[in-house]
Amino acid sequence: MNIGWLTLLLLLPFVGAIATMLVPKAKALLSKQVALGFSLVTLVLAAVIAIGYQQNGAADYAESHTWIEAFGAHYALGLDGVGVVLVVLTALLTPIVIVASWNDAQNGRWSEKSFFAWILGLEALSIGVFAATDVFLFYVLFEATLIPMYFLIGGFGGAQRSYAAVKFLLYSLLGGLLMLASVVGLYVLSARAGDPSYLLSDLVKLDISQNTERWLFLGFFFAFAVKAPMVPFHTWLPDAAAEATPGTSVLLVGILDKIGTFGMIRFCLGLFPNASEWATPVVLVLALISVLYGALVAIGQTDIKRLIAYTSISHFGFIVMGIFALTSQGLTGSTLYMFNHGLSTAALFLVAGYLISRRGSARIADYGGVEKVAPVLAGTFLFAGLSSLALPGLSPFISEFMVLAGTFSRHKVLAVIAVVGIVLAALYILIMYQRLMTGPVRDGIDKLKDLNVREVAAIAPLAVLIIGLGIFPKPVVDIIKPAVESTMQRVGVTDKAPEIPVTEGQK
Repeated sequence: MNIGWLTLLLLLPFVGAIATMLVPKAKALLSKQVALGFSLVTLVLAAVIAIGYQQNGAADYAESHTWIEAFGAHYALGLDGVGVVLVVLTALLTPIVIVASWNDAQNGRWSEKSFFAWILGLEALSIGVFAATDVFLFYVLFEATLIPMYFLIGGFGGAQRSYAAVKFLLYSLLGGLLMLASVVGLYVLSARAGDPSYLLSDLVKLDISQNTERWLFLGFFFAFAVKAPMVPFHTWLPDAAAEATPGTSVLLVGILDKIGTFGMIRFCLGLFPNASEWATPVVLVLALISVLYGALVAIGQTDIKRLIAYTSISHFGFIVMGIFALTSQGLTGSTLYMFNHGLSTAALFLVAGYLISRRGSARIADYGGVEKVAPVLAGTFLFAGLSSLALPGLSPFISEFMVLAGTFSRHKVLAVIAVVGIVLAALYILIMYQRLMTGPVRDGIDKLKDLNVREVAAIAPLAVLIIGLGIFPKPVVDIIKPAVESTMQRVGVTDKAPEIPVTEGQK
C-alpha cells in the first residue's frame, strides 16, 4: 500500500506539536486540548493501520523515496509485526500521558504548551524510528529522539533535572557515535558491492566477512545496549526517571528505551545474524546480570521513582534474554514483553506520580497508611505493582513465561537462575506497597485526596489492556509471530525439538 499511511501517521503529531505551540500562551487549557486531540487522532489512525496490517512477515504499508542519492539514503518506511506492536504502544501511551500530566508542567522552566508540544514531537520521531526501513533514516531519527526527551527532562523535571538530562544525553550520544561508525561501514560495503544503499532490503544481501560483521554488530549493539538499558550501561536511567515528571518517565521507559531492544531485533539479528550468534553467550550473561542486579538494587531503594526505574532494568534484562536465546518462543515473548512492559510500567509510574504530587515527596519513608485514606489510589497502585511483578492472569506474565520457556530450551542453567528475578520482583513490589500503603497513618497522609475522575480515566485503558491481554494475548501474538519467523529464518537458527526421555523398555 504505497499511499503514505505511515507518513500521515508521522505528520499528525508533528502538526499537532506546531499547532500546540501556536496557541497563545494565555490559553494554556486550549493548548492541552489541542495536544490531546491530535494524539487521539494519531491513536485512531495507528489502530486502523494495525487492523489492516497484512500478517505475512514482510514490511507492510511500505513506501520508499530517494532522499540523498549520493550515498543511497532513502525516505523508506514499512512495518513488520514487531514495528506494528511498538507503533501502537507509542500511539496509545501518548494521550494517556497527556491526560495524566495535565497539571504537571505548571512549574517548569518553560510554558506548559511547550511541554505538550515536545511530547507530540517525541511521539512522531518514535513512530518514525519503529517504521524506518532505511538504516540512515533510522539513525537520524534515533538521534533526533534525544532532543525532545532532553528538554522534557531538563525543562520540567525535579531539582537535579539538569544533571539528569545531561547525563542521559551524553550516554545516548556516545552510543549513537559508535553506531554511526557502523552506519558508515555499511555504506562502504554497499558501495563496493555496486550502488550504495541503506535500504534494509539491499543490505541483507551483502556478503560481509566474519570480522567486519562482528565489528559492525558491536557498533549497533553498544548503542542499543545503552538505550535498552543493560548493565553496565544503565546508570543514566535511574537519575533520568527520578528527576523527570511521571509522564516523561513513562515516555522514556515505555517508548524510548524500547528502541534499544527493537534495534537488536531489526538490525543486530536482521543485518548481522552470524555476529549475533557469535555474541550470544556474552549478551545472555549480561542480560542475566541485568535481571538480578536491577531487582536486587530495587529492593534497597528509598525513592519511589528510582525503585521503579531499577525494576525496568531487570525487565529489560528479560527482554534481551528472550531476543538472544534465538528461539521463536523467546523472541515472540520478548516482543510481547516490550508491549506489556510499556503498559504495566506506565501504570506504575503514573500512580506513583499521583501519590508524589499529593505528598510532595518521593521518599518511601514519608508514607504509611495511604490505603486507609485513599483506597482507590492504593488499590490502583497495588494492581499496577502486581502487573509489574507478572502476576498470572495479567499480561506481563504471558510474555515473561514465554521468554523463560524459550530460553530454557537452549540455555537451561541461565533460565533457571533468571527465575530468581521473579521471586525478587515479588519482594520489591510487595515491600514497597507495604511501606507506602499499610500500617498506621503517618503525619500529613491523612490529608491526601483520592484519585479524581481524570486520573482514573488515564489509568483505566491500561488496566483494561493488562487484564484483557493477560487472559487473551492471541491477537497481539498473531501479529508478532510472522515477523519472528522471518527473523529466525534470517538468523538461520531453528527451534530445538522437544527432548522426550525414553526408557529402556520403549526403545
